[in-house]
Amino acid sequence: MSEDILINITPQETRVAVIFQGAVQELHIERTLSRGLAGNIYLGKVVRVLPGMQSAFIDIGLERAAFLHVADIWETRSHDGQAAIQTPIEKMLFDGQSLTVQVVKDPIGTKGARLSTQISIAGRMLVYLPQDRHIGISQRIENEAERELLRGKVQKMLPAEEKGGFIIRTMAEDASEADLQMDIEYLRKTWSSITQLTKTNPAPTLLHQDLSLAQRVLRDFVSDETATIQVDSRENFQKLQEFTTSYTPSVTARLMHYTGERPLFDLYGVEEEIQEALSRRVPLKSGGYLIVDQTEAMTTIDVNTGSFVNGRNFDDTIFKTNLEAAHAVARQLRLRNLGGIIILDFIDMENAEHKAAVLAELHKALQRDRTKKSVSEFSALGLVEMTRKRTRESLSHILCEPCPACNGKGQVKTARTICYEILREVLREAKQFNPREFRILASQVVVDMFLEEESQHLAMLGDFIHKPISLQVETVYPQEQYDIILM
Repeated sequence: MSEDILINITPQETRVAVIFQGAVQELHIERTLSRGLAGNIYLGKVVRVLPGMQSAFIDIGLERAAFLHVADIWETRSHDGQAAIQTPIEKMLFDGQSLTVQVVKDPIGTKGARLSTQISIAGRMLVYLPQDRHIGISQRIENEAERELLRGKVQKMLPAEEKGGFIIRTMAEDASEADLQMDIEYLRKTWSSITQLTKTNPAPTLLHQDLSLAQRVLRDFVSDETATIQVDSRENFQKLQEFTTSYTPSVTARLMHYTGERPLFDLYGVEEEIQEALSRRVPLKSGGYLIVDQTEAMTTIDVNTGSFVNGRNFDDTIFKTNLEAAHAVARQLRLRNLGGIIILDFIDMENAEHKAAVLAELHKALQRDRTKKSVSEFSALGLVEMTRKRTRESLSHILCEPCPACNGKGQVKTARTICYEILREVLREAKQFNPREFRILASQVVVDMFLEEESQHLAMLGDFIHKPISLQVETVYPQEQYDIILM
């Protein structure tokens, strides 16, 4: 099976879609004005140390101060990887201190960026750890003999005076010594320029910015399965060609400039997939559907059979729907970039073998996910709980904002409810003031409700307070908005 990577670049944003088996499997969006910060290295200034929380706020030049916890300070760890005796943060940091830090998590919602003083610089084959002499290996390389061979190969290339360490990435499995050597030299040169900048610039200063989304795709996403990488911008295609020629030469032959008349994302149906990934309901091919509800604390995904009745009996229908839903859930997690706690509510199954098969299908579907995750067994309530590492904003948070009509609640009060609120408010005002008349300004639907079904209650209130009550439609008012004018 082969996959295609589509890169749509405009001056304002870059969008990347990964197509596998004719369907969009991943979506990545990076906007020029809000480019992700994860991986960036800064010379920051300590603005406040909080001994009670064992953390500190660091000014790195952003709107909100970034957050550094004592566990993310490299000096607190021992060199053998075991937990060292924790030194209190107030003994390591002080207000006004300059500190080289790296963003490990972008600002999300009201939270500032999360920082670490352990610097790591990613290359294609290796990750450079300038403060550590350890040579680690990606857990995805499972063969022990292969792990030792790679460790020995990299160890031979390092001089005795080498001060830094490396993590060998999965990409290095089939890499030649020349490729590894090129990566090592690039990473060392990058770190050298960073350390030079720390000596010549005041805090806060950006020392190193991570690669753009398009460049990261070429470095991290391309695999043996990748057939083509299509770019729809000539200027950026040429820039990416230069990047691949000097940094990832094996990718250059698969990089193509798309020149078709139809927009690249329209040709592969990506725009429709984006719209579906923003909707609450996701249809399944069988006729069933998913309901995805995303909240601040967690995301819930509910599976429903809908109109699907194919099968020998009802249990068979439920089983087949859940199997299809397992693949759809895994795909939606990637498309929407959902993170944190995720609760999956599959349709209840009595058969233990069916439960095991659905769980196995979910694990299989999640294998393509590049993000760290963990999945539990079915709970006593028939739910599957899982976590997925949250490293950047979800698709809906990038593309959407809370609805001005409901303020993000997802629902608005009924016209009748608003009518009753207004009646109570008029009564409250009548006890405090003595105007000649009360005038209600409200939306068309609320005024219509007062003129029809609630006309009797409005008249009763006017008689009770001995004041006339008039109505005025404000076409720009949403349903929940109203004003009461004292005439």
